[in-house]
Amino acid sequence: MILSENSEISILNCGTGNESYSLYGHTAIRIKDIPNNLDIVFNYGTFDFETPNFMLKFIKGDLQYFVSTNTFSNFYYNYQLEQRSVYEQKIKLSQTEKQRLFDSLNQSIYSDERFYTYKFIDRNCTTMVIDKVNEQIKNHKIESIKPIEKTYREILYPYMDNFFFQKLGINLIFGTKVDQPAERLFLPLELIQSLERNPIAEEKETLYEAVKIDYQPHFLDNIYTLIAILALIVLTRKKWLSLTYFAILGFLGLFFCVVGLYSFHEEVLWNYNALLINPIYLALAFYFYKNEKQKISVLAKVIFITHLLYLAFMLNKIHLGIISPILVANFILLALLIKGNKRIIN
Repeated sequence: MILSENSEISILNCGTGNESYSLYGHTAIRIKDIPNNLDIVFNYGTFDFETPNFMLKFIKGDLQYFVSTNTFSNFYYNYQLEQRSVYEQKIKLSQTEKQRLFDSLNQSIYSDERFYTYKFIDRNCTTMVIDKVNEQIKNHKIESIKPIEKTYREILYPYMDNFFFQKLGINLIFGTKVDQPAERLFLPLELIQSLERNPIAEEKETLYEAVKIDYQPHFLDNIYTLIAILALIVLTRKKWLSLTYFAILGFLGLFFCVVGLYSFHEEVLWNYNALLINPIYLALAFYFYKNEKQKISVLAKVIFITHLLYLAFMLNKIHLGIISPILVANFILLALLIKGNKRIIN
């Protein structure tokens, strides 16, 4: 199809939702051409929950996402139904650039390019749209606002304010990559801000403003629940509670290390959080169960040192606050073991 002179190309950015896959919003490309009776949306970010071994593939980092199309009316209705805002920013392209972009998008739909391997930062619905547009323009490329003042982790952090344990888990499983300066523009709301400063984009238009609902998280989904659980373990000094806690820490630490080797996601590589959620806790749990005091003391000292290193590394990290209850509890329990406290050992 040859686009008319009246055709319009715009970037759609959608607000966040409360599901894990919608926490960060969504980006799509809209092609509108009234003379050709065309109003279509290209979505980079579609996935199929029915994919065999979906979770294993997602963890490994080889889950295939794909580009899909939808009429704008259906797209708009779905986001309205989900109470998620929709913003549009028209892109100023020449007729040649419009046609090239439209042809490129169609080629993606009807070729092997339709599928791509999802990457949390480097290849998602936002980055794919940016790359598609940037391929067709010479000037005013879409990019992060300079100077870069935040890391990827600092940008992601506020998105999970209503989901404490999810925020805790994500910040624990992410490694050093997310602490790098956010050179890559990878989230919809940041893309809106970038386009507002880019002469290639027209002024943002709000197509739908979702009604703000004061989301109430589960009453147990907060840092106070974590503190209460850890306080119970530390203050009661029941051996079975401490043993269970050490085993959980050890298995999680082992999982972090294995995932770092197994997964293609660069975000989970070189995970310094394994110094806190430490696989050595598995050995400590074993000798703790066997009541071998000398080995308990040696392992406790080794882990205590790794925690000191972790604390020094964490001093300038944004997630130190939510990690601190675990760190404090671990230091107390390890100190008791090093001292040979009879109550906790016996």
